[in-house]
Amino acid sequence: MDLGGDGGAPDGRGPAGRGKPVMGLAALRNRITLLRETVATELWPLPTVGLVVSALLGFWLPVLDDRVDHNLPAGVTLYLFGGGPDAARSVLSAVAGSLITVTSLTFSLTVVTLQLASSQFSPRLLRTFSRDRFVHVTLALFLGTFTYSLVVLRTVRTANGDQQIAVVPQVSVTVALFLALASVLGLVLFLAHLARQIRVETILANVHEEATETLHRVLEVREDGRPSTEVPPAAPRTAVPIIATRSGFLVSVDEDALLAAAHDVGALLRVDCPPGGSLVAGTPLGTAWSADGAPLSEEVRDRLFPRVLDAIYAGPERTAAQDVGLGVRQLTDVANKALSPGINDPTTAVHALGHLSALMCESLGHQLGPKLLRDEAGLVRVVLNRLDFGELLDGAIAQPRRYGAAAPAVLVRIAALLREVAWMTRDDDDKDAVRDQVRRMRDTIDEQSLGTTEVRALHAALHRAETALEGTW
Repeated sequence: MDLGGDGGAPDGRGPAGRGKPVMGLAALRNRITLLRETVATELWPLPTVGLVVSALLGFWLPVLDDRVDHNLPAGVTLYLFGGGPDAARSVLSAVAGSLITVTSLTFSLTVVTLQLASSQFSPRLLRTFSRDRFVHVTLALFLGTFTYSLVVLRTVRTANGDQQIAVVPQVSVTVALFLALASVLGLVLFLAHLARQIRVETILANVHEEATETLHRVLEVREDGRPSTEVPPAAPRTAVPIIATRSGFLVSVDEDALLAAAHDVGALLRVDCPPGGSLVAGTPLGTAWSADGAPLSEEVRDRLFPRVLDAIYAGPERTAAQDVGLGVRQLTDVANKALSPGINDPTTAVHALGHLSALMCESLGHQLGPKLLRDEAGLVRVVLNRLDFGELLDGAIAQPRRYGAAAPAVLVRIAALLREVAWMTRDDDDKDAVRDQVRRMRDTIDEQSLGTTEVRALHAALHRAETALEGTW
């Protein structure tokens, strides 16, 4: 869902003229990525494809049977279905009846798994479960076998004197038998897969893998391990707000479209909301101003704002398309849920913090913070706000530190996380972010009623984090 094609009037709040840019190759790729991300998290597309393909196969194979059954050699017919019409009907009816029952069971188990993931771990993990390709293939196999058996069943005929001869599509019924056996094997593998998927270790590993993939795909690699020193241009007083026309989460930004829109009118754009951030209709999502600092004319706004809004896509939930903070949010949610009084599982929280530590260290090798888009002349035209390392680190440990303040094991793991991250930092701003978290940890420890031994161990762990900042492990 995009933010619509409405721009802003001279005051930046009313409607403006409409106009959409010609979709370039990069914009098309961006929309294809969004479509693929949406389809991948739905349960119905692949089963629907399996149902259609099996229906077509059920119509075509009996026609092939009618042409080749009488000409097959004995060595081939020996392995084909050899029963009469009644036996064929019984086999196909049994396959269809059992498969629709198994499909219902599979759907039920999938829904129960989604409920468990939502209540036990985090509602934001539902996308991870619903995009499980193994589940999609299993459902496609079951529904396809059911549909195929029903379609083939209509072609079986019983002899009726001289008016109708017996028709038993041997190849078609044999294929139904093989599909039934494959479905039985699929059910066994599905149950084994489901038992593995609901393990917290598997959940954390899957989220970590997806978050790492997003980091590598969205963020540029730091040169020499250090962040960019480019300073985004500041918006002058003449800058006008770009008003969002729809509410939702910012899913992705078409960078090429924004750059082209700003270049064509000689303007600079700043998108303040990062991917994954919340947009509210009627409030500014960014600002725009002329490259020479002069106020934007009404004509320029009418040309610029619709194109900007058309290049920014919002949806009802956060996705991994460009949101580098989603994986951190999911892992943090697992830790928070584990530390809730109703669950009280600090071990799971410690495991989640271990994955967060690895993800934080991985992020230090990429360019976090604002991204500057330049035109062919090298002039900055677009500034995209993105999470910096300090915000990402705070999002990873602020809530676990608060909810796990009474659990020494959790605090020790957070201190170890800070030490591991401190060892990987190369930039002064990143080091300052770690120092700030160490200070907050000390405040948290001092506020708790912990034993003397535990307090001494925690302060020693924080001291090791501080020395790691200086390059001493």
